Amino acid sequence: MKSRNQQRQGKKKVLLVDDHPVVREGLARAINQEDDLMVCGEAGDAPHGLAAVAALRPDVVVVDISLEEGCGLDLIKDLHARTPELPTLALSMHPENLYAERAIRAGALGYVMKRQPVSDMISALRKVLGGHVAASDDILRRLVGAGRRARGDGCASPADLLSDRELEVFRLFGEGLATRDIAAKLRIALSTVQSYRAAIKQKLGLRNGTELVSRAARFVATEG
Repeated sequence: MKSRNQQRQGKKKVLLVDDHPVVREGLARAINQEDDLMVCGEAGDAPHGLAAVAALRPDVVVVDISLEEGCGLDLIKDLHARTPELPTLALSMHPENLYAERAIRAGALGYVMKRQPVSDMISALRKVLGGHVAASDDILRRLVGAGRRARGDGCASPADLLSDRELEVFRLFGEGLATRDIAAKLRIALSTVQSYRAAIKQKLGLRNGTELVSRAARFVATEG
């Protein structure tokens, strides 16, 4: 019979980066029940996530793309640049058509929505640990296809046209947040949000703030 230490040594180490303790606790409980996986540590934001990777040397990192302190997509990019051999699995409350392609292009090997069963995340963890992409067939087709996808009416989606941060700001406008509220939530300067706002209007061909908020609200209602 193997000792507990021997059993732990045979497991792949998972680091969880999510700003909700309850979510981390639930994921850790499920992962630690598996024979081949164990949670080696947790972090609530991007800076602590980077520090935990250096200190704990996990085999895989699960990253929530919506972090209070730092953007999860930026963390994935940083991890991929620093340790390209370390697989990451993006976790999100948003539909995959909005962020999955972005996460994988940032360096993640997979994308799982929080509303999916925990068993899907466990399966995705094993896939990315094996060097495989854990994503739907639709996302895989988009990744290997040429060019950006377009809507049936010929109009590109904001998800196609905006940068990661611009899309995040756009979505928050659609949720009813004011410019100051967005700056506070993302912990960035008010002038920075205003710059993003101007860039969004230019890229989407919007004439004023009213059109921006209206377009953002429709986007959130249908896609976000």
